[in-house]
Amino acid sequence: MTNPYTVADVMTERVVAVRPGAEFKEILAAMERGKVTAVPVVEGEGRIVGVVSEADLLLKEELRDHRLGLIEQLKRLDATAKAGSRLARDLMTSPAVTIRSEASLPQAARTMATHHVKRLPVVDEHGAVQGIVSRSDLLKVFLRPDEELASEVRRDAVEHVFPLSHQDVDVRVEAGVVVLAGHVRDASLIPLATRLARAVEGVVDVRCELTGEAGG
Repeated sequence: MTNPYTVADVMTERVVAVRPGAEFKEILAAMERGKVTAVPVVEGEGRIVGVVSEADLLLKEELRDHRLGLIEQLKRLDATAKAGSRLARDLMTSPAVTIRSEASLPQAARTMATHHVKRLPVVDEHGAVQGIVSRSDLLKVFLRPDEELASEVRRDAVEHVFPLSHQDVDVRVEAGVVVLAGHVRDASLIPLATRLARAVEGVVDVRCELTGEAGG
């Protein structure tokens, strides 16, 4: 079976980061330079200590002319503190939500969804930044060529499940959609072959037209 794709396979290794002492305009310049909406804040030899996003910086603009009442100030202590700050160490969200390079793509997607973030710094066992993985990076697997997908589906699903009758199965892929057609010896194994085909990285959907003999 082919090893599943990991974060290391799709992440961007070039990382634009700032130091804790970076000032407001320096952070903005880093975001513009990297064409990103958030940057890791690192210290020492690259250990991540937080992340500054556009949302953190926009608090300064949001609260510039807005005088908060006492109750609202108490509710938004963190926001008002950030609005009055200009250094990365005071503007950043900490601890940063990160992921390891060996994590699977579904793990990365779940982490992003759980924490409502669009990208994750990728770190090693010491917390040093190795790269960045974004939502768009996770979608890269869906750009795999149809021929490559067909070959993997045939090897990891069809031949694996139907070692005796795989030659009677036709595997077609068009725009990421897999079609399995033909006749197999054991109909009870068809759902398993369908699940394995759907699990291949980059497969959009599976249409199963297989028929088989009851009870093998």
